[in-house]
Amino acid sequence: MNRQDRIRVLAGDDQPSILEALDLLLMPQGIDVDGARSPRLFMEMVSESDYDVVLIDLNYTRDTTSGTEGLDLLARIREFDARLPVIVMTAWGNVELAVECIKRGARDFLQKPWENERLVSMIRVHAELRRALRRTRQLEMENRILRGEGVPEFIASAASMQPVLDLIARIGPSEANVLITGEHGTGKEIVARLLHAASPRASMPLVTVNAGGLPEGTFESEIFGHVKGAFTDARSDRVGRFEMAGGGTLFLDEIANVPLRQQAKLLRVLETGELERVGSSQTRRVDVRLLSATNAQLPEEVKAGNFREDLLFRINTVEIRLPALRDRREDVPLLSGHFLSRFRARYRKEVTGFSADAMQWMMQYAWPGNVRELEHAVERALLLATGAEIQQENLSIGAAARDTLSFDSMSIEEMEAGLIRKTLRRCDNNISQAAESLGLSRAALYRRMEKYGL
Repeated sequence: MNRQDRIRVLAGDDQPSILEALDLLLMPQGIDVDGARSPRLFMEMVSESDYDVVLIDLNYTRDTTSGTEGLDLLARIREFDARLPVIVMTAWGNVELAVECIKRGARDFLQKPWENERLVSMIRVHAELRRALRRTRQLEMENRILRGEGVPEFIASAASMQPVLDLIARIGPSEANVLITGEHGTGKEIVARLLHAASPRASMPLVTVNAGGLPEGTFESEIFGHVKGAFTDARSDRVGRFEMAGGGTLFLDEIANVPLRQQAKLLRVLETGELERVGSSQTRRVDVRLLSATNAQLPEEVKAGNFREDLLFRINTVEIRLPALRDRREDVPLLSGHFLSRFRARYRKEVTGFSADAMQWMMQYAWPGNVRELEHAVERALLLATGAEIQQENLSIGAAARDTLSFDSMSIEEMEAGLIRKTLRRCDNNISQAAESLGLSRAALYRRMEKYGL
């Protein structure tokens, strides 16, 4: 039998003889068994590996017969993965306890000593059902993607974008943590939305957090939540972003800006799936897939002592690097046409396209702000256009050239945006250097860049 066809079972029981008996019985039947002798170890193993079925005993402490430990374990399993088939087994079974287990989400109940044929049959039935449901959900998701339902528009025909598309298709349906890298404005958030839409978590929330825009003093509360009275302004309990994303995906944009002292807490959640709200000692379990994005060179940040190396390993199971727009110029006409259609409908202007000179200028321009800058340039040019086509002069006074205008014709906001754009260009988009040059903190610079769409 092919290894991928073998059924994987996790059995929880405090008696080694029971675990050995299960292994001897089930291995020849094409069923691999892992054993855990305590609820704590059981949850560690079930969170680290993918099992088709789990078997749990109801008692793990000597001379205990109430079944409370097993019922608590059942609740934790259901919280972690409500679709995972749980078969409860106990030597102290009775009808009332069996009914209670089924009420709480167990798929089946087995009393020791078990009948071998019945146990094997039970495991096979539940494993096949779980696999069938997985295949069904995957087919539904693939059909949704083919139909374009709930999937963000992602225009990428350039050869340099093909590796990105291949990775999205291969990694999207997995549970892998993904790090999306690239310059500002290259479309990292859209890639995160595509990965979420292609995953089994697509029906659950996608929660986005801009770590660069969160002041250090509120970061922990925003991400992990807090309880009433945890600090002066905590007038009520607050759910953090991790809990909001429960069962779904958390997208941490600008992850390089997570404060160093908070990185350890973030690492702990990713390793254990557990967190405590600020001011609380109650441990909560979360089931979240993490997608991260940054324009920073994280290996360099690690060397500089600004980012934990173990956290980098944890978030970077797979890296997707997005090329700059200047490295995918073939996409400029398609992207420009896409943005023009969107803004034409929004502003109800009958502009049909771009003049030849305008498109030539757009193809030659370096677009230091990438796709985001192109989007804002098309929007502004559409508003300024007076004819059926956008002309080069409409673009020449757009976002791309604002920093060349005289001060007399610029507002304070335009002057600040132009200064930031020039500084970023001079610093090769290095946020730390640009912030230092401008006399701002990294978080303050990020907030201004977000404000001006840079």
